[in-house]
Amino acid sequence: MKRSLIYLLATGVLASGSLACTRILWNENRFGVLAARSMDWPESTEPILWFLPRGMKRDGAKCGGETVVKENPLRWSSKYASLITSIYGVGSVDGMNEKGLGGHLLYLAKTDFGVRDPKKKGVSAILWLQYALDQASSVKEALDLLQNVQPVMIQAHGHNATVHLSLEDRNGDSAIIEYLDGKPKVHHGRQYTIMTNDPSYEDQLTLLSKMDFSKPGQDTPVPGNISPQARFQRAAYFSRFFPEPKNMQQAFATILAAIRGVSVPFGTPYNKLGDGFPVYNTEYRTVCDLSHGIYGFELTTTPNFFWVEFGDFPPDKTQSAMSLTPGSLDFAGDVSTQFKPAQPPF
Repeated sequence: MKRSLIYLLATGVLASGSLACTRILWNENRFGVLAARSMDWPESTEPILWFLPRGMKRDGAKCGGETVVKENPLRWSSKYASLITSIYGVGSVDGMNEKGLGGHLLYLAKTDFGVRDPKKKGVSAILWLQYALDQASSVKEALDLLQNVQPVMIQAHGHNATVHLSLEDRNGDSAIIEYLDGKPKVHHGRQYTIMTNDPSYEDQLTLLSKMDFSKPGQDTPVPGNISPQARFQRAAYFSRFFPEPKNMQQAFATILAAIRGVSVPFGTPYNKLGDGFPVYNTEYRTVCDLSHGIYGFELTTTPNFFWVEFGDFPPDKTQSAMSLTPGSLDFAGDVSTQFKPAQPPF
């Protein structure tokens, strides 16, 4: 499929769809740090799972085959291996690296990366996450690196990359990075465990503070709609009452139940609910086990959940990139042996 990729210096232009996703971080159980996300989108994002080895050379000026950063582009070689999910073959929107740093790009209509500042290294917005996974071993290290670069707006399949970034690591640290009015706004701390979409993160926290979940019961009113605000508050409610798991299997099941509970089902009325932006059904869900190096995945169009482990791709021995296209009913459990050598287009 031919990809039309346009470099946009102007910001604030809404795309024709809304990447209305949710991220939940669970950093308070004794078995491991887990992060789950849902991907909601109006069409297939052509997701592909990748193992990306150390030492890969990347060009932050590129989006697909086009140059989108004209001046002072960021170029680097990957220091760490990563397991990621790609979008439209132009970059990564979700994943984790061998050091236990995880990250997720979610839609934020208000994103404004600002006028291009050539004094800073510029990176295509769709490679913003990949740069962090390639080069950083912790949230703090990633924040230190990212303050020296500027994401640059791009467009793929008619959708602007108006995204904000969440990061977490195996120590339970967390950060949310949003560009508003041309400047980065960072929320850094292990207490920032939930993320959806508009409004801005600060406004989401204000709306959440008005909810009373102090005495939960069968009559506790919990938002049940699919708007970003409702999903943010419902995810916060669910995660506040996670039971202490007896083992890692229960921990996985708990966070999967939560992310499924804030997913958007097929057939939901999508058009302009409340916030004025369309919302679409969930295409897939992922779980990052940052403590044990396991990356889980499920398409909503198939009934099976599967995962891949860094232990099956020793970064010091696996030198080539490998990929897997989800969708087969045969994928279940550990699918590491189903990955095949491939050349990533980014």
